[in-house]
Amino acid sequence: MSLKEIFYGIQDFTEQVLFTPFNALRSLELESWWSANIMSWLFTIIGFVAFTYWMLQLKKFNDNNEENRSQVSHSFLGED
Repeated sequence: MSLKEIFYGIQDFTEQVLFTPFNALRSLELESWWSANIMSWLFTIIGFVAFTYWMLQLKKFNDNNEENRSQVSHSFLGED
């Protein structure tokens, strides 16, 4: 078995198995733009929720003054 056959096997598995749901969504493209782009909308919503959660966590730590705000935050960079 050569390296070329391994990469062709990975390609075949990816196209035939992993991309099957995306190929099914592609067939909806002519029917409805919204349903064809459902994965994009899903990832956008997940990203927005994660960004909002992260900003709220940063605000919580900022309000508790738990962050080191000195210019030199590492001891090996110099003294305060």
